[in-house]
Amino acid sequence: MTTTRTALVTGATAGIGRAVALQLAADGIDVVAHGRDPERGALLVKEIQALGGSARFVTADLADTDEVLALARTAGEVDVLVNNAGVYALTSTPDTTAESFDLQFAVNSRAPFLLVQALAPAMARRGHGSIVTVTSTAATSPAPIGGAYGASKAAVELLTRAWATEFGPSGVRVNAVSPGPVRTAGTTAMLGENVGMLGRANLRGRIGEPEEIAAVVRFLVDDASAYVNGTVVVASGGELSALPA
Repeated sequence: MTTTRTALVTGATAGIGRAVALQLAADGIDVVAHGRDPERGALLVKEIQALGGSARFVTADLADTDEVLALARTAGEVDVLVNNAGVYALTSTPDTTAESFDLQFAVNSRAPFLLVQALAPAMARRGHGSIVTVTSTAATSPAPIGGAYGASKAAVELLTRAWATEFGPSGVRVNAVSPGPVRTAGTTAMLGENVGMLGRANLRGRIGEPEEIAAVVRFLVDDASAYVNGTVVVASGGELSALPA
């Protein structure tokens, strides 16, 4: 008898998270969709159910430790955790406030840590589980703006490798996906019609789509990637520096 798996996806009501929730639900995984907007959450649940999937929505502010822990309790025993939610401020160091710095680390680094802390031990006891964190190429590509954001993502990439060594022997795989520029509501709001220009910085010559990143997450969750652990998969279209000299 096949047992249905359950996945908690943070930041599931838009962009990459929404695409991940839809793809996992299509695979027959029960989705616990996290977000901050109940209206968008209800629409996502309705869409998944209309396609024959199973989903429920839970709201939480990931900058609040108590709400993160409450989210973990509400999600219950999950087989898959996708740490997708993130915030960013593409500002220079002098223009980055302490509040902005703290917020980015709270949501991008601390919240994933707390969710893994709360949910991974039960996965380990059951002998199986998959954790995937969506990071960013900003973690490894220094730029004159967004240093705090990149640092928060670099932190969670290190945590990904640490968790793989900690929980891997118990059957829990921990990986990350590092996207390059992706067409989301956030990037579109920031750049408008010029959002497509972000793709000029990669070998594909175009910006990525949420569904393409979700497909990588889907692979890392699936048993087809059973031998992949402690890895950060870069999905950036290929860096121009990769061209032969």
